[in-house]
Amino acid sequence: MTQSICVAARACDRGPLTRDLITLALLPLALACIMVTLGFSLTVADFRRVLTAPRGVAIGLANLVLLAPALAFAIAELFDLEPAFAVGLVLLGAAPGGTLANLLTHLARGDTALSITMTAVSSLMAVITVPVYLTLAIDHFGARGLDNDPQMLVIVARVFAVTVIPLALGMETRRRAPRWVAAHERRAKRVAFGAFVLVVAGAVAVEFQETLEHLGELAAASITLNLTAMALSFAIARGARLGDRAATAIALELGVHNAALAIAVGSSVDTAVTIPAAVYSSFMFLSAGLFARVMYRRNAA
Repeated sequence: MTQSICVAARACDRGPLTRDLITLALLPLALACIMVTLGFSLTVADFRRVLTAPRGVAIGLANLVLLAPALAFAIAELFDLEPAFAVGLVLLGAAPGGTLANLLTHLARGDTALSITMTAVSSLMAVITVPVYLTLAIDHFGARGLDNDPQMLVIVARVFAVTVIPLALGMETRRRAPRWVAAHERRAKRVAFGAFVLVVAGAVAVEFQETLEHLGELAAASITLNLTAMALSFAIARGARLGDRAATAIALELGVHNAALAIAVGSSVDTAVTIPAAVYSSFMFLSAGLFARVMYRRNAA
């Protein structure tokens, strides 16, 4: 991955045309691929679970929609991040759970159905939550020197186009061609993961020098957000008397955000806004993977 970032960084030095190609075309396309593969895993029953098992879903979504962004605001203040980076950290905190959270929950013997439902519902809610928290963060941190002044309706339309539409396309494909999806879903998810790696590499590449200059503070802030969000969400779930399997799903949902969405939305505002999500993505699988390994043994009991 490091080699990919270095190659991409040299490419980005060739001019603004390459930068625009990455941020305005390739990043949204990669995210759309990821969301289509998520749709392959979903059925209408996953959304009905909000009504049939409301307590776990409500606690998980409250953590995603309220706790994670609040922690991102607090940690950005704690580490005194530059305005663009602070906005990027909040944007990441506001992003829904990612599809790899579902996989890690499954590997950890957690409540996979709950994980999938949280990812599905939070992905739809992102049409509202992501633009709202993005606007609040820009106002709070005084980040008015960004490349573009984001318009709420434009951001809503962008999130809708790269999340809801491809998600619905994936679900409809599964409904119409279940055998084809069963045969190709694993390969499609591998391609989507490769696209995710390219998203991260491209996001770092367009601001490669600035990323290196601020890597220490961004890494510290991102690690703090990751570990704090997982620990607190797990404790809240257990305090609400949910079982270990449900608490595992909720913690991993808070630990593995859809960084690709944060990067795609952030790139439409300013490439510097994408850097926290890219840095976060570089290690979130390590911490979440270690947590999943620990919970695998605990959930087997």
